[in-house]
Amino acid sequence: MKAIEFDRAFDDGEDVSGHVDWSRSSRPNVEAKRVNVDFPTWVVEGLDRQARRLGVTRQALIKLWIAERLEL
Repeated sequence: MKAIEFDRAFDDGEDVSGHVDWSRSSRPNVEAKRVNVDFPTWVVEGLDRQARRLGVTRQALIKLWIAERLEL
């Protein structure tokens, strides 16, 4: 299938998954890289309060907030 045919089928809502080699797929820029950050106790306590309020982990909250600030 040519790219233009694939694009048309996709745009028309057709199932194109049979034309994709999923074994070669990748998600660029999503590999994890560990970083360590030290926060004062009052910051950690505030993060924990917000995380509990939202029903997420502290780590998930930090990731969400940083990602929001980095959106362009």
